[in-house]
Amino acid sequence: MEIKGVKIEYLGHSGFFLSGGGKDVAIDPYNVSEKAPKAELILITHSHYDHCSIKDIQAIKKSGATVVIPADAQSKITKIDGVNMQIIEPGDELQFGNVKIEAVPAYNISKEFHPKREGWMGFIVKFGDVVIYHTGDSDKIPEMSRLTGYGKRGNEFIAFLPVSGKYVMDVEEAADVASLISPDFVIPMHYGSGIAGTREDAERFVKLCRERGLKADILEKI
Repeated sequence: MEIKGVKIEYLGHSGFFLSGGGKDVAIDPYNVSEKAPKAELILITHSHYDHCSIKDIQAIKKSGATVVIPADAQSKITKIDGVNMQIIEPGDELQFGNVKIEAVPAYNISKEFHPKREGWMGFIVKFGDVVIYHTGDSDKIPEMSRLTGYGKRGNEFIAFLPVSGKYVMDVEEAADVASLISPDFVIPMHYGSGIAGTREDAERFVKLCRERGLKADILEKI
């Protein structure tokens, strides 16, 4: 799909490829196909193997790509030749040409798969007035309430929300987050890879969002 010149493609699981502002950006590539495009900026939300995959970063990187990571993923990225590494934590902001990156908190509330103390992240990626929110692996957390204004500032606000349950929020929780932050368009993720979540979860999420007056759809994996 394309919104105001920003192309959004689904890599599968929680992975996305964004093109806009003269930059190609990948987020959490995992089990990417051979036809996946190459990125000069790769954003990694946390160090779990299905989000920080050495094989997939190697497959999708352009020469000299920058990989943005939390501190505990550093040892993985040092094994990859031909990339630059940028360590950040929630609250940090980075500028890459015309693209602005903000790291935001991502964690579990009542389970220990993604504890807050780890400092793992979601990302807000801004291509001018197109603002894209990738939650990372997260439950519905209080910090999400501050995102409610993005869709009310003349921006196109798109959100990628996990729907599989178990390790992250489930379908109903994700629909509640969508209602809270009120994006212009919402896309489900974290399903269909055999780790957790099914396409049926994604379809049910889309249905719930549409019933609440939100624009939502499934993107097919490239």
